[in-house]
Amino acid sequence: MCGRYASTGSRRDLVAAFDVTETVGEELPPSYNVAPTQKVNVVLDRAPRDDPDADPVRMLNSQVKWGLVPSWARDPKIGSRMINARSETITSKPAFKAAASRRRCIIPADGYYEWMKTEGAAKVPFFLHGNDDGPLAMAGLYALWPNPDLPEDDPGRWLWTCTVLTRPAADAAGEIHDRSPVILPATFVGPWLDTALTDRDDVDALLNSIPEPHLVPYEVSTAVNSPRNNRPDLLTPVHR
Repeated sequence: MCGRYASTGSRRDLVAAFDVTETVGEELPPSYNVAPTQKVNVVLDRAPRDDPDADPVRMLNSQVKWGLVPSWARDPKIGSRMINARSETITSKPAFKAAASRRRCIIPADGYYEWMKTEGAAKVPFFLHGNDDGPLAMAGLYALWPNPDLPEDDPGRWLWTCTVLTRPAADAAGEIHDRSPVILPATFVGPWLDTALTDRDDVDALLNSIPEPHLVPYEVSTAVNSPRNNRPDLLTPVHR
């Protein structure tokens, strides 16, 4: 699963890494311990709001909350239970199938935290990251939820939310937890964000073709267990 991650790159870094042409919202500060329900950076392709028939543009939206709220949800609190979505079932589950066809996105991350079960002891936190310095592209879905208490012309009426896709873990990640985020190689970013890809069978085929990531794990301090802690030393390896 993915319940916590780090995202410390500047807006300029993310714009360059993902060929973004438009930004939405104020720049988020670096976070060493991103937690569910917080605002996160999301990359997506979308036609301009004032011209829905125009070609889609690559956007970086920093107004998206982590925890997907489907448009039909009665209560946005449901998002706290939908921070992850199993990639094997997104095209069939009611909460995700519409987004799987039309609202796919990327959640940039330096890496993510996972906790390993040990005998007779508390879970041990690890940080898993890539082999280079660039951000990981975690595959995700996004949704827009209309607040029924606000008028249609209110700019704050639409709540943007997202979820991180997961898959069975392999490689080093599989030794720590049985699931991991779906990590997109650079060559899969464009196809994943392609708004012309709407057939659910084709979405499944694309997901099934994504290779396993090769991530590097190392143990970190249990200070990461609390989302109240958010400082650079959370990424410092613990040497036993």
